[in-house]
Amino acid sequence: MSITNNELAELLKEIHTLKLLDGQNPFRARAFDRAAQKIESMEEKIATYISEERLTDISGIGEGIAGEIYAYSETGTTPELDELRERIPPELTEWLNISGLGPKTIYKIHHELGITTIQELKQSCQDGSLVDIEGFGKKSAEKILRSIEWMEQFSERCLLSEALDIARPLYQFIEDLEGVEKLELAGSLRRSRETIGDIDILVEADQQHAESIMDAFVNHDFAVEILGHGATKSSMRTEDGRQVDLRLVQPDQFAAALMYFTGSKEHNVVMRQRARDRGYSLNEYGLFKMDEEGNVQEDQPLSYENESDIYQHLDLNWVPPEHREDYGEFTYYEEHKSMELVEPSDIQGVLHAHSTWSDGKFSIKQMAEACRERGYHYLGITDHSQTAAYAGGLNPDEVKRQWEEIDQLNATYREQDIDFKIFKGIESDILSDGSLDYPDELLEGFDFVIASVHSGLGMDPSKMLDRYQKTIEHPATRIIGHPTGRLLLQREGNKVDINRIIEWAVEHHTAIEINANPRRLDLDWRYGNKARDEGLMSAICPDAHTTDGIDDIQYGTLIARKAKFGPERILNTQSADELEDWFRED
Repeated sequence: MSITNNELAELLKEIHTLKLLDGQNPFRARAFDRAAQKIESMEEKIATYISEERLTDISGIGEGIAGEIYAYSETGTTPELDELRERIPPELTEWLNISGLGPKTIYKIHHELGITTIQELKQSCQDGSLVDIEGFGKKSAEKILRSIEWMEQFSERCLLSEALDIARPLYQFIEDLEGVEKLELAGSLRRSRETIGDIDILVEADQQHAESIMDAFVNHDFAVEILGHGATKSSMRTEDGRQVDLRLVQPDQFAAALMYFTGSKEHNVVMRQRARDRGYSLNEYGLFKMDEEGNVQEDQPLSYENESDIYQHLDLNWVPPEHREDYGEFTYYEEHKSMELVEPSDIQGVLHAHSTWSDGKFSIKQMAEACRERGYHYLGITDHSQTAAYAGGLNPDEVKRQWEEIDQLNATYREQDIDFKIFKGIESDILSDGSLDYPDELLEGFDFVIASVHSGLGMDPSKMLDRYQKTIEHPATRIIGHPTGRLLLQREGNKVDINRIIEWAVEHHTAIEINANPRRLDLDWRYGNKARDEGLMSAICPDAHTTDGIDDIQYGTLIARKAKFGPERILNTQSADELEDWFRED
Protein backbone atom coordinates (compact mmCIF):
# COMPACT_ATOMS: atom_id res chain seq x y z
CA MET A 1 0.00 0.00 0.00
CA SER A 2 1.16 3.56 -0.74
CA ILE A 3 1.77 5.51 2.47
CA THR A 4 2.10 9.27 2.88
CA ASN A 5 4.38 10.93 5.40
CA ASN A 6 1.45 12.48 7.28
CA GLU A 7 -0.43 9.19 7.45
CA LEU A 8 2.53 7.37 8.94
CA ALA A 9 3.29 10.20 11.36
CA GLU A 10 -0.27 10.02 12.73
CA LEU A 11 0.09 6.24 13.16
CA LEU A 12 3.31 6.60 15.14
CA LYS A 13 1.80 9.33 17.30
CA GLU A 14 -1.10 7.03 18.13
CA ILE A 15 1.34 4.31 19.21
CA HIS A 16 3.18 6.85 21.37
CA THR A 17 -0.05 7.92 23.10
CA LEU A 18 -1.29 4.38 23.63
CA LYS A 19 2.05 3.33 25.11
CA LEU A 20 1.79 6.10 27.68
CA LEU A 21 -1.82 5.16 28.41
CA ASP A 22 -0.53 1.62 28.94
CA GLY A 23 1.98 2.81 31.53
CA GLN A 24 5.00 1.83 29.46
CA ASN A 25 8.46 3.37 29.74
CA PRO A 26 8.01 7.01 28.63
CA PHE A 27 11.48 7.15 27.05
CA ARG A 28 10.75 4.16 24.80
CA ALA A 29 7.31 5.57 24.00
CA ARG A 30 8.81 8.91 23.08
CA ALA A 31 10.91 7.24 20.39
CA PHE A 32 7.71 6.79 18.36
CA ASP A 33 6.82 10.45 18.80
CA ARG A 34 10.29 11.56 17.70
CA ALA A 35 10.08 9.27 14.67
CA ALA A 36 6.68 10.77 13.82
CA GLN A 37 8.05 14.31 13.95
CA LYS A 38 11.02 13.32 11.81
CA ILE A 39 8.86 11.70 9.12
CA GLU A 40 6.35 14.57 9.15
CA SER A 41 9.06 17.13 8.36
CA MET A 42 11.00 15.03 5.83
CA GLU A 43 11.50 16.30 2.31
CA GLU A 44 11.61 12.81 0.80
CA LYS A 45 8.59 10.53 0.53
CA ILE A 46 8.60 7.86 3.22
CA ALA A 47 7.16 5.41 0.67
CA THR A 48 10.53 5.44 -1.12
CA TYR A 49 12.38 4.37 2.04
CA ILE A 50 9.82 1.64 2.62
CA SER A 51 10.00 0.25 -0.91
CA GLU A 52 13.81 0.24 -0.81
CA GLU A 53 13.83 -1.20 2.75
CA ARG A 54 16.15 1.43 4.12
CA LEU A 55 14.06 2.98 6.90
CA THR A 56 16.94 2.63 9.38
CA ASP A 57 18.90 5.12 7.28
CA ILE A 58 16.63 7.77 8.78
CA SER A 59 17.98 9.23 12.02
CA GLY A 60 15.79 8.19 14.94
CA ILE A 61 14.30 5.08 13.33
CA GLY A 62 15.73 1.85 14.66
CA GLU A 63 15.02 -1.76 13.80
CA GLY A 64 11.97 -1.96 16.08
CA ILE A 65 10.11 1.04 14.68
CA ALA A 66 11.18 0.13 11.14
CA GLY A 67 9.66 -3.33 11.61
CA GLU A 68 6.36 -1.80 12.68
CA ILE A 69 6.34 0.46 9.63
CA TYR A 70 7.12 -2.40 7.22
CA ALA A 71 4.30 -4.42 8.76
CA TYR A 72 1.91 -1.50 8.35
CA SER A 73 2.86 -1.08 4.69
CA GLU A 74 1.98 -4.74 4.05
CA THR A 75 -1.11 -5.23 6.21
CA GLY A 76 -2.49 -1.81 7.10
CA THR A 77 -1.72 -2.31 10.78
CA THR A 78 1.18 -3.27 13.07
CA PRO A 79 1.61 -5.99 15.72
CA GLU A 80 2.32 -3.40 18.41
CA LEU A 81 -0.64 -1.23 17.47
CA ASP A 82 -2.99 -4.21 17.39
CA GLU A 83 -1.83 -5.30 20.82
CA LEU A 84 -2.17 -1.80 22.27
CA ARG A 85 -5.63 -1.25 20.80
CA GLU A 86 -6.75 -4.57 22.23
CA ARG A 87 -5.34 -3.85 25.66
CA ILE A 88 -6.23 -0.15 26.05
CA PRO A 89 -9.96 0.52 26.55
CA PRO A 90 -10.97 2.99 23.80
CA GLU A 91 -12.85 5.06 26.39
CA LEU A 92 -9.52 6.09 27.92
CA THR A 93 -8.52 8.06 24.84
CA GLU A 94 -11.59 10.24 25.41
CA TRP A 95 -10.01 11.31 28.72
CA LEU A 96 -7.33 13.15 26.75
CA ASN A 97 -9.92 15.87 26.04
CA ILE A 98 -10.20 16.63 29.75
CA SER A 99 -8.27 19.70 30.80
CA GLY A 100 -5.35 18.83 33.07
CA LEU A 101 -5.15 15.12 32.22
CA GLY A 102 -2.30 13.65 30.20
CA PRO A 103 -1.58 10.02 29.26
CA LYS A 104 0.55 9.33 32.36
CA THR A 105 -2.02 10.63 34.83
CA ILE A 106 -4.81 8.85 32.96
CA TYR A 107 -2.92 5.57 33.29
CA LYS A 108 -2.38 6.16 37.00
CA ILE A 109 -6.08 6.77 37.67
CA HIS A 110 -7.16 3.85 35.48
CA HIS A 111 -4.62 1.50 37.07
CA GLU A 112 -5.38 2.39 40.68
CA LEU A 113 -9.16 2.77 40.51
CA GLY A 114 -9.89 0.30 37.72
CA ILE A 115 -12.21 2.73 35.95
CA THR A 116 -12.42 3.35 32.20
CA THR A 117 -15.32 5.68 31.35
CA ILE A 118 -15.65 9.41 31.81
CA GLN A 119 -18.76 8.85 33.89
CA GLU A 120 -16.78 6.61 36.27
CA LEU A 121 -14.11 9.29 36.49
CA LYS A 122 -16.77 11.85 37.25
CA GLN A 123 -18.12 9.63 40.02
CA SER A 124 -14.64 9.19 41.51
CA CYS A 125 -14.27 12.97 41.67
CA GLN A 126 -17.62 13.32 43.38
CA ASP A 127 -17.26 10.50 45.94
CA GLY A 128 -13.69 11.40 46.90
CA SER A 129 -12.00 8.21 45.70
CA LEU A 130 -9.75 10.16 43.33
CA VAL A 131 -8.32 12.12 46.26
CA ASP A 132 -7.05 8.85 47.76
CA ILE A 133 -4.55 8.50 44.92
CA GLU A 134 -1.11 9.93 45.67
CA GLY A 135 -0.57 13.21 43.83
CA PHE A 136 -4.26 14.07 43.58
CA GLY A 137 -5.97 16.43 45.96
CA LYS A 138 -9.35 18.02 46.35
CA LYS A 139 -8.45 20.84 43.95
CA SER A 140 -7.34 18.35 41.28
CA ALA A 141 -10.64 16.50 41.59
CA GLU A 142 -12.60 19.75 41.38
CA LYS A 143 -10.71 20.84 38.27
CA ILE A 144 -11.24 17.50 36.53
CA LEU A 145 -14.93 17.47 37.48
CA ARG A 146 -15.38 21.01 36.20
CA SER A 147 -13.78 20.12 32.89
CA ILE A 148 -15.98 17.03 32.52
CA GLU A 149 -19.08 19.11 33.18
CA TRP A 150 -18.04 21.59 30.49
CA MET A 151 -17.52 18.72 28.05
CA GLU A 152 -20.98 17.38 28.81
CA GLN A 153 -22.63 20.75 28.43
CA PHE A 154 -20.90 22.04 25.33
CA SER A 155 -19.78 20.72 21.98
CA GLU A 156 -16.06 20.67 21.29
CA ARG A 157 -16.68 23.12 18.45
CA CYS A 158 -18.93 26.11 17.97
CA LEU A 159 -20.32 28.01 15.03
CA LEU A 160 -18.24 30.69 13.31
CA SER A 161 -20.78 33.30 14.43
CA GLU A 162 -20.56 32.19 18.06
CA ALA A 163 -16.76 32.37 18.02
CA LEU A 164 -16.83 35.86 16.54
CA ASP A 165 -19.30 37.00 19.21
CA ILE A 166 -16.64 36.12 21.78
CA ALA A 167 -13.53 37.11 19.85
CA ARG A 168 -14.57 40.57 18.68
CA PRO A 169 -15.18 42.18 22.10
CA LEU A 170 -12.08 40.46 23.50
CA TYR A 171 -10.06 41.82 20.59
CA GLN A 172 -11.29 45.35 21.28
CA PHE A 173 -10.53 44.96 24.97
CA ILE A 174 -6.96 43.70 24.44
CA GLU A 175 -6.30 46.27 21.71
CA ASP A 176 -6.70 49.08 24.27
CA LEU A 177 -4.31 47.58 26.84
CA GLU A 178 -1.05 49.38 27.51
CA GLY A 179 1.90 47.84 25.70
CA VAL A 180 -0.03 46.09 22.93
CA GLU A 181 1.72 46.90 19.64
CA LYS A 182 -0.02 44.47 17.27
CA LEU A 183 -2.98 42.18 17.66
CA GLU A 184 -4.56 39.56 15.41
CA LEU A 185 -7.03 36.73 15.62
CA ALA A 186 -5.38 33.48 14.56
CA GLY A 187 -6.21 29.81 14.10
CA SER A 188 -9.32 28.48 12.42
CA LEU A 189 -11.19 31.70 13.21
CA ARG A 190 -8.81 33.79 11.12
CA ARG A 191 -9.19 31.18 8.36
CA SER A 192 -13.00 31.59 8.54
CA ARG A 193 -13.73 27.93 9.12
CA GLU A 194 -17.45 27.22 9.45
CA THR A 195 -16.96 25.75 12.94
CA ILE A 196 -14.31 26.71 15.48
CA GLY A 197 -12.56 24.86 18.30
CA ASP A 198 -10.39 27.04 20.51
CA ILE A 199 -10.24 30.78 19.85
CA ASP A 200 -6.66 31.94 19.29
CA ILE A 201 -5.49 35.53 19.75
CA LEU A 202 -1.93 36.69 19.14
CA VAL A 203 -0.47 39.87 20.58
CA GLU A 204 2.87 41.61 20.07
CA ALA A 205 4.27 43.36 23.12
CA ASP A 206 7.54 43.90 24.97
CA GLN A 207 8.12 41.54 27.86
CA GLN A 208 7.80 44.38 30.38
CA HIS A 209 4.07 44.53 29.58
CA ALA A 210 3.45 40.78 29.50
CA GLU A 211 2.29 40.41 33.10
CA SER A 212 -0.24 43.25 33.00
CA ILE A 213 -1.65 42.13 29.63
CA MET A 214 -2.07 38.54 30.77
CA ASP A 215 -3.56 39.59 34.11
CA ALA A 216 -6.14 41.74 32.34
CA PHE A 217 -6.99 38.90 29.95
CA VAL A 218 -7.64 36.23 32.57
CA ASN A 219 -9.62 38.70 34.68
CA HIS A 220 -11.92 39.73 31.85
CA ASP A 221 -15.64 39.38 32.54
CA PHE A 222 -15.81 36.58 29.94
CA ALA A 223 -13.51 34.34 31.99
CA VAL A 224 -15.36 31.85 34.18
CA GLU A 225 -12.42 29.45 34.45
CA ILE A 226 -8.69 30.13 34.14
CA LEU A 227 -7.03 27.20 32.37
CA GLY A 228 -3.54 28.69 32.30
CA HIS A 229 -1.82 31.93 33.27
CA GLY A 230 1.71 32.54 32.06
CA ALA A 231 3.97 35.22 30.62
CA THR A 232 3.68 34.02 27.01
CA LYS A 233 0.39 32.10 26.99
CA SER A 234 -2.78 32.29 29.02
CA SER A 235 -6.03 30.41 28.54
CA MET A 236 -9.54 30.87 29.85
CA ARG A 237 -12.94 29.31 29.39
CA THR A 238 -15.95 31.50 28.75
CA GLU A 239 -19.49 31.12 30.04
CA ASP A 240 -20.41 29.48 26.72
CA GLY A 241 -17.79 26.80 27.25
CA ARG A 242 -15.30 28.13 24.71
CA GLN A 243 -11.58 28.06 25.35
CA VAL A 244 -9.71 31.24 24.43
CA ASP A 245 -5.90 31.24 24.19
CA LEU A 246 -3.88 34.44 24.25
CA ARG A 247 -0.25 34.19 23.11
CA LEU A 248 2.26 36.98 23.54
CA VAL A 249 5.36 37.25 21.37
CA GLN A 250 8.20 39.70 20.96
CA PRO A 251 8.17 42.21 18.07
CA ASP A 252 10.65 40.28 15.92
CA GLN A 253 8.57 37.08 16.25
CA PHE A 254 5.07 38.36 15.46
CA ALA A 255 4.93 37.74 11.70
CA ALA A 256 6.26 34.18 11.93
CA ALA A 257 4.07 33.38 14.93
CA LEU A 258 0.99 34.76 13.18
CA MET A 259 1.70 32.63 10.13
CA TYR A 260 2.32 29.54 12.27
CA PHE A 261 -0.79 29.92 14.44
CA THR A 262 -3.03 30.80 11.46
CA GLY A 263 -2.25 28.10 8.93
CA SER A 264 -3.97 24.75 9.01
CA LYS A 265 -1.73 21.83 9.85
CA GLU A 266 -1.68 20.82 6.19
CA HIS A 267 -0.75 24.32 5.01
CA ASN A 268 2.01 24.62 7.60
CA VAL A 269 3.53 21.26 6.64
CA VAL A 270 3.87 22.43 3.03
CA MET A 271 5.31 25.77 4.15
CA ARG A 272 7.95 24.09 6.31
CA GLN A 273 8.88 21.82 3.42
CA ARG A 274 9.17 24.77 1.03
CA ALA A 275 11.53 26.36 3.53
CA ARG A 276 13.69 23.23 3.73
CA ASP A 277 13.78 22.99 -0.06
CA ARG A 278 15.37 26.43 -0.08
CA GLY A 279 17.83 25.79 2.74
CA TYR A 280 15.77 27.41 5.48
CA SER A 281 13.93 26.35 8.61
CA LEU A 282 10.51 27.86 9.33
CA ASN A 283 8.89 27.73 12.75
CA GLU A 284 6.81 29.92 15.03
CA TYR A 285 9.87 31.96 16.01
CA GLY A 286 11.08 32.90 12.54
CA LEU A 287 12.68 31.89 9.26
CA PHE A 288 16.29 30.79 9.66
CA LYS A 289 19.13 29.65 7.44
CA MET A 290 20.37 26.05 7.68
CA ASP A 291 23.92 24.85 7.11
CA GLU A 292 24.87 22.09 4.67
CA GLU A 293 24.27 19.45 7.33
CA GLY A 294 20.73 20.65 7.99
CA ASN A 295 21.44 22.37 11.29
CA VAL A 296 19.38 25.46 12.00
CA GLN A 297 21.38 28.66 12.28
CA GLU A 298 19.24 30.43 14.85
CA ASP A 299 21.68 33.35 14.87
CA GLN A 300 21.01 33.91 11.17
CA PRO A 301 17.32 34.78 10.79
CA LEU A 302 16.16 36.09 7.43
CA SER A 303 14.89 39.62 7.35
CA TYR A 304 11.12 40.14 7.24
CA GLU A 305 8.60 42.62 8.55
CA ASN A 306 5.34 40.80 7.89
CA GLU A 307 3.81 37.57 6.64
CA SER A 308 4.09 38.71 3.03
CA ASP A 309 7.87 38.97 3.35
CA ILE A 310 8.07 35.39 4.61
CA TYR A 311 5.95 34.14 1.72
CA GLN A 312 8.22 36.03 -0.68
CA HIS A 313 11.28 34.31 0.77
CA LEU A 314 9.57 31.01 -0.07
CA ASP A 315 8.75 32.09 -3.65
CA LEU A 316 5.08 32.70 -2.96
CA ASN A 317 2.88 35.73 -3.05
CA TRP A 318 0.92 36.48 0.10
CA VAL A 319 -1.77 33.89 0.74
CA PRO A 320 -4.96 35.28 2.33
CA PRO A 321 -5.68 33.62 5.69
CA GLU A 322 -8.94 32.13 4.38
CA HIS A 323 -7.00 30.10 1.80
CA ARG A 324 -4.39 28.51 4.06
CA GLU A 325 -5.86 25.01 3.94
CA ASP A 326 -3.67 23.26 1.32
CA TYR A 327 -6.59 23.40 -1.12
CA GLY A 328 -4.69 24.54 -4.18
CA GLU A 329 -3.37 27.83 -2.82
CA PHE A 330 0.30 27.02 -3.42
CA THR A 331 -0.08 26.49 -7.14
CA TYR A 332 -2.19 29.62 -7.51
CA TYR A 333 -0.08 32.03 -5.45
CA GLU A 334 3.16 30.87 -7.03
CA GLU A 335 1.85 32.34 -10.30
CA HIS A 336 -0.56 35.10 -9.24
CA LYS A 337 0.11 38.15 -7.11
CA SER A 338 -3.36 38.16 -5.63
CA MET A 339 -6.94 36.97 -6.04
CA GLU A 340 -9.82 39.41 -6.07
CA LEU A 341 -12.24 38.38 -3.33
CA VAL A 342 -15.67 39.69 -2.51
CA GLU A 343 -15.85 42.33 0.24
CA PRO A 344 -18.81 43.20 2.50
CA SER A 345 -18.96 46.62 0.82
CA ASP A 346 -19.57 44.93 -2.55
CA ILE A 347 -23.00 43.63 -1.51
CA GLN A 348 -25.76 45.77 -3.03
CA GLY A 349 -28.87 43.95 -1.90
CA VAL A 350 -30.47 41.03 -0.10
CA LEU A 351 -31.81 37.87 -1.71
CA HIS A 352 -33.56 35.03 0.15
CA ALA A 353 -35.57 36.57 2.97
CA HIS A 354 -38.89 35.58 4.53
CA SER A 355 -41.81 37.68 5.74
CA THR A 356 -44.98 37.17 7.76
CA TRP A 357 -46.56 35.78 4.62
CA SER A 358 -44.87 32.48 5.55
CA ASP A 359 -42.63 31.86 8.57
CA GLY A 360 -40.89 35.24 8.82
CA LYS A 361 -41.37 37.46 11.87
CA PHE A 362 -41.63 40.83 10.09
CA SER A 363 -43.70 42.26 7.25
CA ILE A 364 -42.32 42.82 3.76
CA LYS A 365 -42.18 46.55 4.41
CA GLN A 366 -40.32 46.06 7.70
CA MET A 367 -37.80 43.76 6.01
CA ALA A 368 -37.38 46.26 3.18
CA GLU A 369 -36.82 49.17 5.56
CA ALA A 370 -34.29 47.12 7.52
CA CYS A 371 -32.40 46.54 4.27
CA ARG A 372 -32.50 50.24 3.45
CA GLU A 373 -31.14 51.11 6.90
CA ARG A 374 -28.15 48.92 6.13
CA GLY A 375 -27.50 50.68 2.84
CA TYR A 376 -28.84 47.98 0.53
CA HIS A 377 -30.72 48.84 -2.67
CA TYR A 378 -33.03 45.87 -3.09
CA LEU A 379 -34.69 42.96 -1.36
CA GLY A 380 -35.70 39.63 -2.85
CA ILE A 381 -38.62 38.29 -0.83
CA THR A 382 -38.64 34.48 -1.01
CA ASP A 383 -41.32 33.08 1.25
CA HIS A 384 -41.94 29.36 1.33
CA SER A 385 -43.99 27.58 -1.34
CA GLN A 386 -47.21 25.68 -0.73
CA THR A 387 -45.76 22.22 0.04
CA ALA A 388 -43.96 23.70 3.07
CA ALA A 389 -47.22 23.89 5.03
CA TYR A 390 -45.23 23.58 8.27
CA ALA A 391 -43.63 26.94 7.41
CA GLY A 392 -46.79 28.69 6.24
CA GLY A 393 -46.11 28.05 2.57
CA LEU A 394 -48.13 30.22 0.17
CA ASN A 395 -50.89 28.80 -2.01
CA PRO A 396 -51.37 30.35 -5.49
CA ASP A 397 -53.99 32.85 -4.32
CA GLU A 398 -51.73 34.04 -1.51
CA VAL A 399 -48.86 34.41 -3.96
CA LYS A 400 -50.92 36.74 -6.11
CA ARG A 401 -52.01 38.82 -3.12
CA GLN A 402 -48.39 39.09 -2.03
CA TRP A 403 -47.44 40.31 -5.50
CA GLU A 404 -50.03 43.07 -5.17
CA GLU A 405 -48.47 44.19 -1.88
CA ILE A 406 -45.00 44.21 -3.44
CA ASP A 407 -46.26 46.21 -6.43
CA GLN A 408 -47.78 48.81 -4.07
CA LEU A 409 -44.57 49.11 -2.03
CA ASN A 410 -42.44 49.49 -5.17
CA ALA A 411 -44.82 52.14 -6.48
CA THR A 412 -44.44 54.07 -3.23
CA TYR A 413 -40.64 53.92 -3.46
CA ARG A 414 -40.77 55.25 -7.02
CA GLU A 415 -43.16 58.06 -6.07
CA GLN A 416 -40.85 59.10 -3.25
CA ASP A 417 -37.79 58.80 -5.53
CA ILE A 418 -36.26 56.18 -3.23
CA ASP A 419 -33.60 53.97 -4.82
CA PHE A 420 -34.97 50.66 -3.63
CA LYS A 421 -36.72 47.72 -5.28
CA ILE A 422 -38.45 44.62 -3.94
CA PHE A 423 -38.16 41.56 -6.17
CA LYS A 424 -40.93 38.97 -6.27
CA GLY A 425 -39.25 35.72 -5.36
CA ILE A 426 -40.17 32.40 -3.85
CA GLU A 427 -38.27 29.63 -2.11
CA SER A 428 -39.86 26.74 -3.96
CA ASP A 429 -39.60 23.31 -2.47
CA ILE A 430 -37.94 20.82 -4.79
CA LEU A 431 -40.46 17.99 -4.83
CA SER A 432 -39.37 14.37 -4.65
CA ASP A 433 -39.32 14.00 -8.44
CA GLY A 434 -37.43 17.27 -9.00
CA SER A 435 -40.52 19.32 -9.92
CA LEU A 436 -41.05 22.84 -8.63
CA ASP A 437 -43.98 23.56 -6.33
CA TYR A 438 -46.26 25.56 -8.64
CA PRO A 439 -47.57 25.25 -12.21
CA ASP A 440 -45.39 26.87 -14.88
CA GLU A 441 -47.83 29.72 -15.54
CA LEU A 442 -47.52 30.89 -11.93
CA LEU A 443 -43.75 30.38 -11.82
CA GLU A 444 -43.41 32.70 -14.82
CA GLY A 445 -44.79 35.56 -12.71
CA PHE A 446 -41.92 35.55 -10.22
CA ASP A 447 -38.83 37.69 -10.80
CA PHE A 448 -36.75 34.75 -9.61
CA VAL A 449 -37.08 31.34 -7.97
CA ILE A 450 -34.81 29.83 -5.33
CA ALA A 451 -35.28 26.05 -5.40
CA SER A 452 -34.43 24.15 -2.21
CA VAL A 453 -34.70 20.63 -0.87
CA HIS A 454 -36.49 20.52 2.49
CA SER A 455 -37.73 16.93 2.55
CA GLY A 456 -36.35 13.53 1.65
CA LEU A 457 -32.84 14.58 2.66
CA GLY A 458 -31.85 10.94 3.14
CA MET A 459 -32.73 10.05 -0.45
CA ASP A 460 -30.32 7.78 -2.31
CA PRO A 461 -27.54 10.04 -3.72
CA SER A 462 -28.14 8.95 -7.32
CA LYS A 463 -31.87 9.68 -7.02
CA MET A 464 -31.11 12.97 -5.31
CA LEU A 465 -28.84 13.87 -8.21
CA ASP A 466 -31.64 13.14 -10.71
CA ARG A 467 -33.91 15.29 -8.56
CA TYR A 468 -31.52 18.24 -8.71
CA GLN A 469 -30.91 17.81 -12.43
CA LYS A 470 -34.61 18.13 -13.24
CA THR A 471 -34.88 21.22 -11.05
CA ILE A 472 -31.86 22.93 -12.58
CA GLU A 473 -33.12 22.23 -16.09
CA HIS A 474 -36.42 23.97 -15.32
CA PRO A 475 -36.32 27.44 -16.92
CA ALA A 476 -37.81 29.12 -13.84
CA THR A 477 -35.01 28.03 -11.49
CA ARG A 478 -32.51 30.81 -11.01
CA ILE A 479 -30.84 29.89 -7.70
CA ILE A 480 -30.34 26.57 -5.92
CA GLY A 481 -30.72 27.02 -2.16
CA HIS A 482 -28.48 25.42 0.52
CA PRO A 483 -27.50 22.49 -1.74
CA THR A 484 -26.27 19.96 0.85
CA GLY A 485 -29.03 20.67 3.38
CA ARG A 486 -26.56 20.45 6.25
CA LEU A 487 -27.06 21.98 9.69
CA LEU A 488 -23.66 22.53 11.25
CA LEU A 489 -23.06 20.64 14.52
CA GLN A 490 -26.55 19.13 14.14
CA ARG A 491 -27.04 17.36 10.84
CA GLU A 492 -24.71 16.12 8.14
CA GLY A 493 -25.51 17.18 4.60
CA ASN A 494 -26.76 14.87 1.87
CA LYS A 495 -24.28 12.85 -0.18
CA VAL A 496 -25.30 14.18 -3.58
CA ASP A 497 -22.54 14.88 -6.13
CA ILE A 498 -22.17 18.64 -5.71
CA ASN A 499 -19.49 18.81 -8.41
CA ARG A 500 -22.01 17.55 -10.96
CA ILE A 501 -24.64 20.00 -9.70
CA ILE A 502 -22.16 22.85 -10.19
CA GLU A 503 -21.59 21.78 -13.79
CA TRP A 504 -25.32 21.65 -14.52
CA ALA A 505 -25.92 24.98 -12.82
CA VAL A 506 -23.34 26.71 -15.02
CA GLU A 507 -24.73 25.02 -18.12
CA HIS A 508 -28.28 26.19 -17.37
CA HIS A 509 -27.54 29.74 -16.19
CA THR A 510 -28.38 28.95 -12.57
CA ALA A 511 -26.61 30.17 -9.44
CA ILE A 512 -26.00 28.18 -6.27
CA GLU A 513 -26.37 30.26 -3.14
CA ILE A 514 -24.00 30.53 -0.26
CA ASN A 515 -26.58 30.37 2.48
CA ALA A 516 -25.23 32.74 5.12
CA ASN A 517 -27.23 31.36 8.04
CA PRO A 518 -24.47 30.42 10.53
CA ARG A 519 -25.92 26.92 10.89
CA ARG A 520 -25.75 26.32 7.14
CA LEU A 521 -22.92 28.22 5.37
CA ASP A 522 -23.83 26.09 2.40
CA LEU A 523 -22.45 25.93 -0.42
CA ASP A 524 -19.49 24.35 1.39
CA TRP A 525 -16.26 26.29 0.76
CA ARG A 526 -14.50 23.05 -0.19
CA TYR A 527 -16.25 23.20 -3.55
CA GLY A 528 -14.74 26.61 -4.22
CA ASN A 529 -12.04 25.36 -6.59
CA LYS A 530 -14.62 23.53 -8.71
CA ALA A 531 -16.91 26.56 -8.67
CA ARG A 532 -14.07 28.83 -9.77
CA ASP A 533 -12.94 26.48 -12.54
CA GLU A 534 -16.49 26.24 -13.92
CA GLY A 535 -17.34 29.93 -13.52
CA LEU A 536 -20.26 29.28 -11.16
CA MET A 537 -22.37 32.24 -10.12
CA SER A 538 -23.50 32.45 -6.50
CA ALA A 539 -25.42 34.77 -4.21
CA ILE A 540 -24.67 35.48 -0.57
CA CYS A 541 -28.09 34.94 0.98
CA PRO A 542 -28.95 35.49 4.65
CA ASP A 543 -32.07 33.30 4.53
CA ALA A 544 -33.37 35.95 6.92
CA HIS A 545 -36.54 35.30 8.93
CA THR A 546 -36.06 38.45 11.03
CA THR A 547 -34.61 41.91 10.45
CA ASP A 548 -31.56 40.97 12.52
CA GLY A 549 -31.10 37.90 10.33
CA ILE A 550 -30.17 40.18 7.44
CA ASP A 551 -26.82 40.72 9.15
CA ASP A 552 -25.92 37.06 8.65
CA ILE A 553 -24.64 38.17 5.25
CA GLN A 554 -21.34 38.86 7.02
CA TYR A 555 -20.79 35.13 7.64
CA GLY A 556 -21.71 34.22 4.09
CA THR A 557 -19.21 36.79 2.83
CA LEU A 558 -16.46 35.15 4.87
CA ILE A 559 -17.30 31.76 3.38
CA ALA A 560 -17.53 33.24 -0.13
CA ARG A 561 -14.00 34.60 0.27
CA LYS A 562 -12.82 31.24 1.56
CA ALA A 563 -14.44 29.60 -1.47
CA LYS A 564 -12.53 32.02 -3.75
CA PHE A 565 -15.47 34.03 -5.05
CA GLY A 566 -14.74 37.45 -6.46
CA PRO A 567 -17.46 40.12 -6.67
CA GLU A 568 -18.00 39.38 -10.37
CA ARG A 569 -19.41 35.92 -9.50
CA ILE A 570 -21.76 37.08 -6.72
CA LEU A 571 -25.21 38.06 -7.98
CA ASN A 572 -26.02 40.50 -5.22
CA THR A 573 -22.98 42.65 -5.94
CA GLN A 574 -24.92 43.78 -9.04
CA SER A 575 -27.29 46.71 -9.18
CA ALA A 576 -31.01 46.05 -9.20
CA ASP A 577 -31.18 46.69 -12.96
CA GLU A 578 -28.23 44.39 -13.67
CA LEU A 579 -29.71 41.69 -11.48
CA GLU A 580 -33.09 41.97 -13.19
CA ASP A 581 -31.37 41.50 -16.56
CA TRP A 582 -29.54 38.44 -15.26
CA PHE A 583 -32.77 36.88 -13.99
CA ARG A 584 -34.33 37.31 -17.45
CA GLU A 585 -31.46 35.82 -19.43
CA ASP A 586 -31.97 32.34 -20.86
